[in-house]
Amino acid sequence: VQLVESGGGLVQAGGALRLSCAVSGRTFSNLAMGWFRQAPGKERDFVTTINWNGGRTYYADSVKGRFTISRDNAKNTVSLQMNSLKPEDTAVYYCAADVLGSGSYDYRDYEYWGQGTQVTVSS
Repeated sequence: VQLVESGGGLVQAGGALRLSCAVSGRTFSNLAMGWFRQAPGKERDFVTTINWNGGRTYYADSVKGRFTISRDNAKNTVSLQMNSLKPEDTAVYYCAADVLGSGSYDYRDYEYWGQGTQVTVSS
């Protein structure tokens, strides 16, 4: 299974970015998908997850109301729309796949990971 993220970059505080993750090698519609992030010197943190059919989503409190996860099962992609970005959102963002399909807060429940994409928010 391959996960390839795109869309990271440098943005000013208050700005927006949209991350995408393209998945291949497995039936995408069976997978729950998640986004995690890791800042330098910190642990990998949960950001958001979406279940196999998009009917259930969960967000970390720190991003609730600002970030939106979505998926397109026809295109085998999951996206993360990030609005009202803050400097503390700066991190490497990782896309991950959970074969059980339900989604999880715990990074250990995800079997497949992308290489990560850097998001930097300047103040």
